[in-house]
Amino acid sequence: MAKKVLIVGGVAGGASAAARLRRLDEEAEIVLFERGAHISFANCGLPYYIGEKIQDRSKLLVQTPESMKARFNLDVRTHSEVTKVDVKEKTVTVNSKTRGVYQESYDDLILSPGAKPLKPPIPGMESERIFTLRNMADTDRIKSQVDRENTRSAIVIGGGYIGVEMAENLRHRGLDVTLVEAAPHILAPFDAEMAAFAEKELQDNGVRLLLGDGVQSFAEKNGGIAIVLQSGREIGADMVILAIGVAPDTGFLQDSEIKLGARGHILVDESMQTSCEGVYAVGDAVEVTDYVSGAPTAIPLAGPANKQGRIAADRICGLPSSYKGTQGTAIIQIFSLTGASTGANERTLARLAVPYRSVYVHPSSHATYYPGAKPIALKLLFDNEGKILGAQAFGAEGVDKRIDVIATVLRLKGTVHDLAELELTYAPPFSSAKDPVNMAGYLAQNVLRGLTEAAAPKELELYDPERHILLDVRTVAEYDQGHIEGARHIPVDDLRSRIGELDPEKEIWAYCAVGMRGYIASRILKQRGFRVKNVTGGYRSYSMWKFVPGDR
Repeated sequence: MAKKVLIVGGVAGGASAAARLRRLDEEAEIVLFERGAHISFANCGLPYYIGEKIQDRSKLLVQTPESMKARFNLDVRTHSEVTKVDVKEKTVTVNSKTRGVYQESYDDLILSPGAKPLKPPIPGMESERIFTLRNMADTDRIKSQVDRENTRSAIVIGGGYIGVEMAENLRHRGLDVTLVEAAPHILAPFDAEMAAFAEKELQDNGVRLLLGDGVQSFAEKNGGIAIVLQSGREIGADMVILAIGVAPDTGFLQDSEIKLGARGHILVDESMQTSCEGVYAVGDAVEVTDYVSGAPTAIPLAGPANKQGRIAADRICGLPSSYKGTQGTAIIQIFSLTGASTGANERTLARLAVPYRSVYVHPSSHATYYPGAKPIALKLLFDNEGKILGAQAFGAEGVDKRIDVIATVLRLKGTVHDLAELELTYAPPFSSAKDPVNMAGYLAQNVLRGLTEAAAPKELELYDPERHILLDVRTVAEYDQGHIEGARHIPVDDLRSRIGELDPEKEIWAYCAVGMRGYIASRILKQRGFRVKNVTGGYRSYSMWKFVPGDR
């Protein structure tokens, strides 16, 4: 007898599960419910359609109900919201635009309800000038507002990926844009000194940043909308994009026996099965395991959702697939800059009390003697045994492949020694003989082997002239253009002949532009009996640590 599988929700997880199920079982009865009109659309592309980088709306529709029916013989029911799941009777209750309210039975059930934008109970939230972005209907409403001649300004609330992408795309449309973020920095997966690269890029492209300040209230005023911030400051615009995060859309499961986590996420095991036999869940609504720390987490990304949908389908068909956790690998474009990360950041490691070390390198995207090389800022986090815990990078080009390589080594439980040993492609237009990934590995090895002691830029807050010497080893021209206050200047090429100027009783903190000359200086001094640290990432990383947007 043919198996009957119901799928609640399409897009990444549900649609992937449906297609995989059909490829594995030609006889199964597969019904996919979607409460909206579209079962599979490129939700990551929505901001770019609003910004008109993507001109053709139809390109966002990955699959239509008709195409899924034709290729995979699915029973696709749009405008059909599942409102209840009865795991004992193995039925779901459906509220359909065309069929009304009815029940549908199942042998196996896959839940892919996704996540919905957070809308906290802030006064004035009901204004029609406040928009959220989740689906095609939201996209059409936002674009219609942006297209109006009298829409000249926008305020984006929230500095996550969607908020930053919307800020960029609204600027591309010529709007005056302000981005408000309650936290001290945008882009939470990145540590502060790395997020500063994104903040500077936004500011340089005309986005006004208000950080460390949340929203107190909204009110329609003078044909627009006014916002009072927690600081008491009032700002206004023609429209607001609310992008402060998402919550799992699992309200319809509250009365079921399916177990939910503290924040409403569906709890699943490695097979993506819920607490109820024959019921699986995938995508943004599930709680999974953090691959690095082993702690429970929820990361709403399309890549994991697709993999989870495939695994759920495999399990239903008897294949031994399992999901080992997510490492949160993600990337974002911000005007001419690219930012990417994988694994844990410092805040997460500190919160979980995981010991870690960090290093920074600032190599070029390819050989510097070949035209067009662009700088990359790369941060690597690792433990005392060399196990990779995370990485973050920003740059104009070459960032994606470096983080992808590190993400792969991390997934395979590799170490910084593996990064040093990787044999990666090299030709002058593409890389250097020492790829940035190799360079990060080399520096981490030097730290672990005691060849250098790295000081993170934030440690300079502890600088005490009574106990330390802050030593700038760059050239005279570089020092004159800007240096850390209190630094003594001895160029690295003069260090051996001027070493007598340094007090051997004090610990020396050496720095250069990006860290390499600081390392050379530290090796010279260490072998002459000095206690010395090298400020990893040099003046460039320190400058980003101290960066403050102009309108804060």
